[in-house]
Parts: sequence; structure tokens; C-alpha cells
Amino acid sequence: MNIKFNIATIEDIDEIIDLCNECFFEKTDKEYARKIFEKTMGDKNQIYVIGRVNGIVVAHTKITIIPTIFEEMNTYAILNHVCVKEKYRRRKYATYLLDFVTEICKEKGCKSIKLWSGNQRKAAHACYHEYGFHIFESAFFEKEIN
Repeated sequence: MNIKFNIATIEDIDEIIDLCNECFFEKTDKEYARKIFEKTMGDKNQIYVIGRVNGIVVAHTKITIIPTIFEEMNTYAILNHVCVKEKYRRRKYATYLLDFVTEICKEKGCKSIKLWSGNQRKAAHACYHEYGFHIFESAFFEKEIN
């Protein structure tokens, strides 16, 4: 494995945004991202993970740890923006990323990991299924607040 994973720092924001803008066709502004990262970087329950190959960020996800007071739910994690740069796919980097994330989630006492992924990402979904994720029997609802 020639990919190395670590927790992202403020210095990684530009590369994270470039990668996510590429993978998800987003248009996130780097200054906006930097401001949000700075506001939340002291929060131990918001963790940005990156994977580098030859010094280049080629993989990323954000982990949000959610402790609850409910015994059955317990503490769990939600992943979003799970991605690998297109030319680095099919090398098991997403699997290695999920391995790294799983260890962090275990250390944080998570009972489960939930994953947020758009319906159109069929290849990613195959990877998640192979890793052991299953489709949870609920719908993801959203309401925009103006």
C-alpha cells in the first residue's frame, strides 16, 4: 500500500476542496471551507481524513461522531464526502480509507458507522457493500432553511 492516511489539518484544506469539487462536481470556495474548518477544528467529534500518494491528496472523508443518550443507538459515526481521485481508483484505496476510519471510530467508542452517499454513485455503493455496509431501511430527508 503506497497511500498514507492521516487526520487533515488547515494546511490540507485547498487540496481537500479541489478533490471534493472534482469528485462531487461541487463549487465550494476555499476561503469558505477554511473558515468553517477553523471554527470546527477544536471539535473532537468532527474529523477530516486524507490519504496521500506521493504527497498528493487522493482520498478523503469527513467523520462526524454523534454521542447519544439512547442505549440502542449509543455513539455512532456518519461519513460524508468519501472519495478517491478518479485516476487512483481500483487500487483498494477506498477500502484502506474505510479501514483507517473504522479504527478511529472504534477508538471513539462508536457502535456503528453510517454513510451518506448520493444515489448516482453506483461504483462507490458496490465498494461500500463489499466492505460490509448495508442499506439502512429509512429515507434521508432534507429541508432547506432560508
